[in-house]
Amino acid sequence: MSGWIPKLAALAAIAALTSGCAQVVAGTGAVERSDPGQVAGLAVTTGDSGPRPGATDAGLPVVGTDGSAVDKIAENAVADVQSFWQKELPADFGKDFAPVKQLVSYDSNGPARKVCNSSTAGLVNAFYCAADDDIAWDRGQLLPQLDDSFGPMAIVAVLAHELGHAVQFRLGSVTQATPTIVKEQQADCFAGTFIRSVAEGSSPHFQVSTGPGLNQIMATLFFVRDSAGSSAQASSAHGDAFDRVTAFQLGFADGAKRCAQIDAHEVQGRITEQQFSPDDVDRGLGKGNLRVTDQSALRDLQTTLRSAFDQTGAQPPTIVAGQRACPDAKPTSPAAYCPSTNQITLDTTNLARIGTPPQQGTKGGIGDFAAFAEIASRFALAVEHATGHAVDRASTGQLTACLTGMWAGTITPAHQGALQLSPGDLDEAVAEMLNGSSLIAADVNGAAVPSGFTRVEAFRDGFTSTGPAICVSKYGA
Repeated sequence: MSGWIPKLAALAAIAALTSGCAQVVAGTGAVERSDPGQVAGLAVTTGDSGPRPGATDAGLPVVGTDGSAVDKIAENAVADVQSFWQKELPADFGKDFAPVKQLVSYDSNGPARKVCNSSTAGLVNAFYCAADDDIAWDRGQLLPQLDDSFGPMAIVAVLAHELGHAVQFRLGSVTQATPTIVKEQQADCFAGTFIRSVAEGSSPHFQVSTGPGLNQIMATLFFVRDSAGSSAQASSAHGDAFDRVTAFQLGFADGAKRCAQIDAHEVQGRITEQQFSPDDVDRGLGKGNLRVTDQSALRDLQTTLRSAFDQTGAQPPTIVAGQRACPDAKPTSPAAYCPSTNQITLDTTNLARIGTPPQQGTKGGIGDFAAFAEIASRFALAVEHATGHAVDRASTGQLTACLTGMWAGTITPAHQGALQLSPGDLDEAVAEMLNGSSLIAADVNGAAVPSGFTRVEAFRDGFTSTGPAICVSKYGA
């Protein structure tokens, strides 16, 4: 049984809140510059996302349906996804896509029934059953929770993922012996391919904006990620948020053929999900989280930043506590960079808030890495300024996110640095960049890149690079 949600506990926290490779221009060897106003070649849009007004329901037979609004969304989603693959699979792979044999709606709070040889009692999930070639979903809890928290396109994305599993078996890109993480990454990728068609206006029943609409879909992936410290080798592994969003973006940007290339070797070389080490102790903020205002932690942060950008020859900025006036930049929080003084100032109260992870029953921010990455983004601006790049242009946020990602790539455990990434840290970066007020992908005045998709893409470009060259060539002004 291939299910959408490996850890449903993540949904309890819902109310609280592309390709990673540069494209080479044919015949030139030059890296194609990225446009901050586009999302994988599509213009950033902010219109409505969800069902198309006036669209007629597909009328597919659904076993157990109660005719509710969420069941209608699910039915129409399946119809559009299947219609898409009936065209896409022959075009890309020369293979036909036969619709799944049955759609099943059930209420996890209602009378139990058997689906895929399992009881639906308490089964808050959506899944593809390969044995029966069925798609099933919980209309009692799961679909209403997704709709309430992220909007109707979250339901569409869930079912696009599940039908991605049907695509796998029709295509023959996986077998029952394929590791779960590979199946799930590939299904996330196929979902991204379908959502691209929705963004292009090709879906009869749905529409999605490439700005807030895609942000909501990627936020859904964040909240249904594997919990920090999970093993990518586990039988239920789906991936952390960084990995799931990456797979989705690969499908959205590069299409179904790229998704079919996701195999055990590709996943092993790309996946960031890792288990906690003995050094990841709980210091009162959860495993792997430091108190971001501790002077020792801030010193270690500066050490890693200086090391990451040493090859640029830029004079490192000083970092001081307390907000101060700057003649050539607007204040940003929790960290601000002033070009004229080459100084980063910290709002330690807000820094502590962002660096405190949310816990059940209490309000919090995101986590230590999100806070450290926001400081790192201001350090990146200092490097940009020192090396002759404008720090207040439309593309500045992308370059800043890329350089921040590059720094993150230098503090993986393999580097044995003063600070090291721990499980869940990259997920915190994703959460920060999907926030409307992201500082990781913002210019010196706090103006962020319009699309969360583009922010994460730039960060990942830096994270997977071996130095600042790719960031400068792709995003430098």
